[in-house]
Amino acid sequence: MSVWDDLVGQHRAAEALREAAAGHGMSHAWLFTGPPGSGRSNAAVAFAAALQCERGRDSGPADGGRASVPGVETSGSAEVGCGVCHACHTVLAGSHADVKRVSTEGLSLGVDFIRDLVRASALTPVGRGWQVIIVEDADRLTERAVNALLKAIEEPAVRTVWMLCTPTVEDVLPTIRSRCRLVTLTTPSAADVAAFLVRADGVSDALASYAARASQGHIGRARALARDEGTRNRRREVVSIPVGLTSLGRSMKAAQRLAEVTKEEADLVTGELDAREKVDLDSAYGVVERGRRPREYAPALAHLLKEQKSRAKRRHLDVVDRSLMDLVSVYRDAVALATGAPGELVNAEIRADVEKIAAGSTPELNLRRIGWIFEAREQMLEFNVQPALALESMMVALQAPDGASA
Repeated sequence: MSVWDDLVGQHRAAEALREAAAGHGMSHAWLFTGPPGSGRSNAAVAFAAALQCERGRDSGPADGGRASVPGVETSGSAEVGCGVCHACHTVLAGSHADVKRVSTEGLSLGVDFIRDLVRASALTPVGRGWQVIIVEDADRLTERAVNALLKAIEEPAVRTVWMLCTPTVEDVLPTIRSRCRLVTLTTPSAADVAAFLVRADGVSDALASYAARASQGHIGRARALARDEGTRNRRREVVSIPVGLTSLGRSMKAAQRLAEVTKEEADLVTGELDAREKVDLDSAYGVVERGRRPREYAPALAHLLKEQKSRAKRRHLDVVDRSLMDLVSVYRDAVALATGAPGELVNAEIRADVEKIAAGSTPELNLRRIGWIFEAREQMLEFNVQPALALESMMVALQAPDGASA
């Protein structure tokens, strides 16, 4: 077992990170890019664990060992990132004192938060190794936050390593990416994902194969599909939508239903978390014990409610976005069937529906339908259009020509 085992289908990236952790090509700033579900954050955490690994502590870069840390003597040789030592365990568990893993459940990472992070980055690590700061949602940094981060990367502390995670290199400014070493991850194959699910989660071969196909290489989504029947049922409802879009009325109902289902799923997660945070806030300010609210409570509550509203909006958009990608997979399968493209269908379990769609349309029309789905996605994510309105417009566009059966 090692920290690299969970980097599914990322052999080239894992090898480059292993070499850097061993002292070849180490940098103070790293940029991890790759499509959603490719494991950007997992790769950054694995690399952080390798840098802190105790079994690699006694090896130095001169003989193929651990990346040298200023002021720390190293000698001998050992494989870094063992995955079993205390340092590796604490990094992977998120409790290592010198590894900070930050992300946002809201729509953006603000300048105040980044300034606090930059100040913390200038401090001396608690242990003898590196201080590692992993920013999982670097593409969500505001403009002012980027400027605050840039100075820290331009003039890094001697023992600090920054790791930024984004979908593409274009998601960060050129001034940032030019100062980072790039690690590019790719979408893992269905076979790699299925093998990982069998090995790591002990699911059956059939269920692992389904989850790997349905997730389209998104590891987190694949694990959810493999573990939870409710998740599988919700996806099944989404992919059954295209074949039923036979009239304007059906299209409007489908849009309303999709908006409701995604909102319910998002609220299920955020609602429970919101309630716990409110209880914690009341307890912290002594509202329950004292029976009254101190002066500082009102602004703290207002800030909490603002953060919760932002998180709920992002969560809903994330769920809608995932559903849109499931819809795309159905039309992609219809194109594949119509053109005789090789390979297994993403939605092999609803092959009859896919064949019906392919028979009642053309590959060109289905490609346009995929384009309309991406237009709706852009309206919501980039132009802040309400999901219900964007979904209505999209479903009407997806409707079969002249109301004929798809």
